[in-house]
Amino acid sequence: MQSKLFAKTRKEAPKDETAVNAQLLIQAGFVNKDSAGVYTFLPLGLRVLSKIENIVREEMNAIGGQEMLMSALQPKENWQATTRWEGLDILFKVISRHGSEYALGPTHEEIVTPAALNIISSYKDLPLAVYQIQTKFRDEPRAKSGLLRTREFRMKDLYSFHKDEKDLDKYYNKIAIPAYQKIYKRMGLEAFLTEADGGTFSKFSHEFQVEIENGEDIIYICNPPAGGCGLAKNKEIFKDNDECTNCGKTEWREANASEVGNIFPLKNKYSKSFNLIYTAEDGTKKDVIMGCYGMGTSRLMGVLAERFHDQDGIIWPESVAPFKVHLIELNNASAKNIYEDLIKHGVEVLYDDRELSPGEKFADADLIGIPYRVVVSEKTAEQNKFEVKKRDEDKIKLVDKEELFRIIRMNS
Repeated sequence: MQSKLFAKTRKEAPKDETAVNAQLLIQAGFVNKDSAGVYTFLPLGLRVLSKIENIVREEMNAIGGQEMLMSALQPKENWQATTRWEGLDILFKVISRHGSEYALGPTHEEIVTPAALNIISSYKDLPLAVYQIQTKFRDEPRAKSGLLRTREFRMKDLYSFHKDEKDLDKYYNKIAIPAYQKIYKRMGLEAFLTEADGGTFSKFSHEFQVEIENGEDIIYICNPPAGGCGLAKNKEIFKDNDECTNCGKTEWREANASEVGNIFPLKNKYSKSFNLIYTAEDGTKKDVIMGCYGMGTSRLMGVLAERFHDQDGIIWPESVAPFKVHLIELNNASAKNIYEDLIKHGVEVLYDDRELSPGEKFADADLIGIPYRVVVSEKTAEQNKFEVKKRDEDKIKLVDKEELFRIIRMNS
């Protein structure tokens, strides 16, 4: 029942937010801003976040990832072992009452690698892949752009372990990248595989970038209309007249975009720090080779709001919408019976039972952005019919119950 929902819409967007995603998500009652870069996910927002994370979870499981949950409070000693205690400037550091020092995890190489010491000892143990979906922390110098750059955020990070770089390359290119592309496609997003600086690990790492009007990144896309393949390069590594490493074309299109994933071939950087070795088939000791695959799930929610909205509010893709149907009753007409029928058939419904004017209810429905608006009024009840409208369409249909269920199921 919307009258009992722990959220209320606002008539205006918050004036202290400039990012479209933050304006819409706060105004529509999905999140509450606690401080700069820190947001609480209200029930509507948590439902969307959970849908996003369930899609991610399904695709990580499909490529052999084993879900786990690592500690957010990480010992200083682990970070000293990788020389990142002093070298990583976004690290939140805390001291216990006993004087022990910890980092609030921005990433988990310093936890997953020592954990693997107790599990990997032989080539027979490889390959392996584990992942988690967890809240992470980064002391950003300037939190901005709503959910796109925050100090506390949700993230999926998967780590793969291999016997050699050939096996890592196979997993990285043939398994992980296609899985990422499938995740974005399921959410209705086109994410460009984008070459980025590989740092000390390799020539390239890869980002997944979604083109949005107010994106904080600039990418150059191998231009499909000119026969290009759609591979992109980020601004930091792009040079004029660069040839595409995939198809050899030299025509690029500049675009504003936002990163929704980042993957790295870590190779033996962290296995060396923690002496993570295995016994090869020939009896020799070798470093375990690793890969890291990150995806900001709360950031994805912000990107979805940026990508799918109009002047009236958010337009959620069905796969991540908080509910499938926004059921609205007007003029004392009861929608209880159809509500119970929809629930009985497994349809997720937000039932607007509030005593407000039709205009206020319709405005809230557009702002919240649930895919189907179904209206019950005295007029429709007399005809034993329902008004149904898709959020991304203008046309309103008057349908009977059978047709209503057909429309909803047809697009499941």
